[in-house]
Amino acid sequence: MARQERARITRDRLIDAAASTFCRLGYVATTTSDIANEAGATRGALYFHFTSKEKIARAVIEEEQRRAVEAGTHIMALNRSAVETMLLLCTDLARRLRADPIVQAGIRLATENANLDPPLRSPYRQWLETFSAIAARAVREGDFRDNVDPEAFARFLIPAYTGVQLVSDTFTGREDLMLRIREMWTFLFPAVVATDRAQDMQALLDELIPAE
Repeated sequence: MARQERARITRDRLIDAAASTFCRLGYVATTTSDIANEAGATRGALYFHFTSKEKIARAVIEEEQRRAVEAGTHIMALNRSAVETMLLLCTDLARRLRADPIVQAGIRLATENANLDPPLRSPYRQWLETFSAIAARAVREGDFRDNVDPEAFARFLIPAYTGVQLVSDTFTGREDLMLRIREMWTFLFPAVVATDRAQDMQALLDELIPAE
């Protein structure tokens, strides 16, 4: 195996180990020794690839963002309605939050970003811009009311989703996350959905996030 390929495999293993350790302990409590031990590597190998705990934390976040962009690109390519696209993005992230340690760690690190210097803003900025653009399309498509401000909608939705998943994680380890997301949209729809589309939007919500 070529040296470059071995280095890539080691780097990927360290990122996976860091994600697992950050998920379990959080950023502050995790040490580079914890990460190296989880990866079955030496601290020297870790420092060869990452010069600090913050560097490897940012690498985890970058990998989480890469996966989120890849999934989002696939969903956007489906060319569904704006509201369906938003619901699909929310449910896709929820599934990843329950199953993918990289996503779990990336989201946890983003919510603990006060420990990073400079603070992490790019994931939030990306989600805000994405949902603002989709909300604007929902207005054009007639599913959202004409007076809905897409940027204000995104500024409310993204923190709401963040809070919902954090509380779900605290109480149930995110086992009830889909239901909590359904509740979030149930409260949101009356504020933003056009009156003549309310029934159709409720049917869409029931289809994509059924009540259990």
